[in-house]
Amino acid sequence: MHLLYLDDSGSTGNASEDYFVLAGIALPENSIRWLSHKLDELAISINKDDPQSVEFHAAAIYNGKGPIWEQFHDRGRRRQIIKDVLCILDTANSEIRVFGCAVHKKSFPGIDPVEMAFEDVSGRFDLYLSRITSEEKRARGMIVIDKTSYENSIQKLVIKFRQEGNRWGNQLRNISEVPLFVDSKSSRIIQLADHIAYGIFRRYNANDLNYFNCIEARIDQADGKYHGLSHRQTYTSTCTCPACITRRV
Repeated sequence: MHLLYLDDSGSTGNASEDYFVLAGIALPENSIRWLSHKLDELAISINKDDPQSVEFHAAAIYNGKGPIWEQFHDRGRRRQIIKDVLCILDTANSEIRVFGCAVHKKSFPGIDPVEMAFEDVSGRFDLYLSRITSEEKRARGMIVIDKTSYENSIQKLVIKFRQEGNRWGNQLRNISEVPLFVDSKSSRIIQLADHIAYGIFRRYNANDLNYFNCIEARIDQADGKYHGLSHRQTYTSTCTCPACITRRV
């Protein structure tokens, strides 16, 4: 079983932000404990007396918000912590892949960016599972998402995609069940997904590559294309982000 953990970054209703991002990490189930342990070790280095009180939420860390992160007055130290979370992937299982979709909100007036992003990411994850399926064993998957107000709409979308297919006519044939929604406080992997989404958001919304560079090598790729990353926009045909440029090539 492969699990895709997802979280979002950016607000659908915030006019000062150009992008909404849904992104995260796909991993075989036997990698969950290792990754969680590594993040627990990092939490211990931050608060050895109560590491479970440390929730890795990238926007809060970046801005120094919350009872833990407001004590870190050094902005550089806080931003290094975000990188430390992401760089845990450097020594992780080689099967682990990053998936994400960045939606330029103004390019699609009247369209829900959450639904667009989820349709895109879930479809890419399903195609990835098809690609790694062998004659001996079919790869199956499940999606785990941070609890949000989008829960009901996403549940309905999954049922629709499994029965009728998405806009590309693909049914979610390899995803075993509707998404599981969990509290990020209880899942270190969701916290990692949060950082991945934030890294992609900063790359597109602020042209800040500091965090994106930590995860770029883990984005699902095949045949010279970034299959795991999608940049949904209509404002330019010459975007040089890796998702756009490899598709043009």
